[in-house]
Amino acid sequence: MNQSYNILNRPILTEKATAAREATNTYTFRVVPGATKVQIRQAVESIFSVHVKSVRTVSVPSRPKRQGAFQGRRSGWKKAYVSLKAGESIALIENI
Repeated sequence: MNQSYNILNRPILTEKATAAREATNTYTFRVVPGATKVQIRQAVESIFSVHVKSVRTVSVPSRPKRQGAFQGRRSGWKKAYVSLKAGESIALIENI
């Protein structure tokens, strides 16, 4: 199996992500925490056959969570904003 599929976990389909996609041709993905910008670029280009203009990443911190008397933490994760060159799109995400 191609290692690119291990880098990208799933696309993020929120209102903010949809607005960014429509305004600036930027797609948002949840990625593995150890992924670098270069690895994310290569994964998106190989999986979706597009040309990436830029990659920005954000490490989302863990948060405390409580269920009654039990306390715990919601795990942290990494988010990647991937901007594509003009005129290109990812068809799978556009159709959702």
